[in-house]
Amino acid sequence: MATKAKTTAEKTIGAAEGIESAFKNGTEAFKNSFESAAKNYDKFFSYGRDSVEAYFKAANAAGKGVETLNSELYAFSKQSLEDSMAIAKSLMGTKSVHEALELQTDFAKTAFDAYVGEMTKVGEIVASTAKEAIEPLQARYQAWVEVVQSAKAA
Repeated sequence: MATKAKTTAEKTIGAAEGIESAFKNGTEAFKNSFESAAKNYDKFFSYGRDSVEAYFKAANAAGKGVETLNSELYAFSKQSLEDSMAIAKSLMGTKSVHEALELQTDFAKTAFDAYVGEMTKVGEIVASTAKEAIEPLQARYQAWVEVVQSAKAA
């Protein structure tokens, strides 16, 4: 009976040690998981904050580009209108049809060249604005890829 009691006691002690070990391992695993989750939360929170900043930078760049484009188009339109008024006055003062046709032809060439030059400027403004506006968003996309890859690795 003493042997049986001893065996039962040993089994009880062994079971208690197993439970204690399992509890300790479970606590350690929970702690590690919680710390990992907290780090990932911080990464995602930081990503969100940085993304909002990037959106504001992109919006500001786009706004400045639209403002520049508006100013450029306004200046071109104003100059075009002044040139048209000047040619109209010149046409009214011509003495012959031939002279009027020459003035009109010269004006058409000049106006066309000015238009092509202006559209080149507009294209450059739009391209640079798009580049400036997309740049912060591209950086956030790359950051998102890094966040996702680090989360997969963890």
